Amino acid sequence: MNARKTIKERIQQAAAGFATNSGFTLIEIMIVVSIMALLTGLVIAPNLMRSWNKSRVEAAKVGIKSFEIPLMEYNSDKGSYPSTEEGLNVLVTEGYLKKLPVDPWGSPFQYRFPGESDPDTYEIWSLGADKQEGGDGFNADIKSWDEK
Repeated sequence: MNARKTIKERIQQAAAGFATNSGFTLIEIMIVVSIMALLTGLVIAPNLMRSWNKSRVEAAKVGIKSFEIPLMEYNSDKGSYPSTEEGLNVLVTEGYLKKLPVDPWGSPFQYRFPGESDPDTYEIWSLGADKQEGGDGFNADIKSWDEK
């Protein structure tokens, strides 16, 4: 009988331990969730911005490539690429493009013919995120002659 009481008492003690009313309040849970969200944002935000900037650089490269066919058609029809003075706008006025695309940062693409690196071809470039000549990293110019 003593053995039974002991087991019964042990079960009651264990059950009493589970039945306590101690726990976390709503405020405590909200604070923990807020801290976790803040830490997650601090880790994810820089990676997200880096990915966003990389995608803009890639979009600028695609934008530069998109001029290739209209410029080849213009060259085939006219016997030469548009001059620097005519610029890329002549592709719109002559009907080779419906509208002139802009780079991912909202700036017009730069153009010159003859090119400085190769006088037999054109050069197109984007000024990058800083919208100024030169720059490093995501601010660097994206150039057609570096892509070939």
